[in-house]
Amino acid sequence: MDSRSFSDMLAGDWSNLSFEPFREGVEVHWLEKAMTDQDPSLALLRYAPGAAVPRHRHLGLETILVLDGSQSDDFGTYEKGSVVLNAAGSEHTVWSINGCMVLIHWTRPVVILGDD
Repeated sequence: MDSRSFSDMLAGDWSNLSFEPFREGVEVHWLEKAMTDQDPSLALLRYAPGAAVPRHRHLGLETILVLDGSQSDDFGTYEKGSVVLNAAGSEHTVWSINGCMVLIHWTRPVVILGDD
């Protein structure tokens, strides 16, 4: 991805990006997808209104930048512009009441613990 495309993406222009299913109601556009469980990943996640990701544990640091809408987890609601850090070993469930777009970086994959 060139710097112009990245600038457009951060400005909210996702029209040229292809998304694929991630979880029910959540789509992903991979910017960098881990090849092993030791590799980091970087992606855009697009949540439909009411979509959720079940409870999961972080094997490494997760960093989230909310680009549009709001995202909620067990600890609060994060509006556009919020940065959320989830430490290795932490667990939570994530959802979006009205839908959102987030830029997410995982230093290691997450482990899904169950469907809430």
